[in-house]
Amino acid sequence: MQHKPYDLEERLVNFAADIALFCKAMPNDFIGQYYGHQPLRSAGSSALNFGEMQGAQTNKDFRNKATISLKELKESRINLKILSKIQYGKNPKRTQLLDEVEQLIRITATIIKNKTE
Repeated sequence: MQHKPYDLEERLVNFAADIALFCKAMPNDFIGQYYGHQPLRSAGSSALNFGEMQGAQTNKDFRNKATISLKELKESRINLKILSKIQYGKNPKRTQLLDEVEQLIRITATIIKNKTE
């Protein structure tokens, strides 16, 4: 089992990079283009909004950026689930990406919950 970094920023960056490579390997047909572009944007956005969240000047701004990051992670999860459901592409990394996004969602949701308490 691979050791996962504790640094959430690093995990989000790694996830976005892994999604980029995953999307790059997708077939260049209509399905590949449609479902390949979506997770590329949502995974990247989750990492970028986390970066903005770190620089938030108020709790409200922090929660807003963290919530956007969470929503983008959930969008990535749905996309990966659809690709799994239709067994699209032959990329074995899809299962690992689904596992990682589930963990990132739980971590981010916990951060939001703890910040609002």
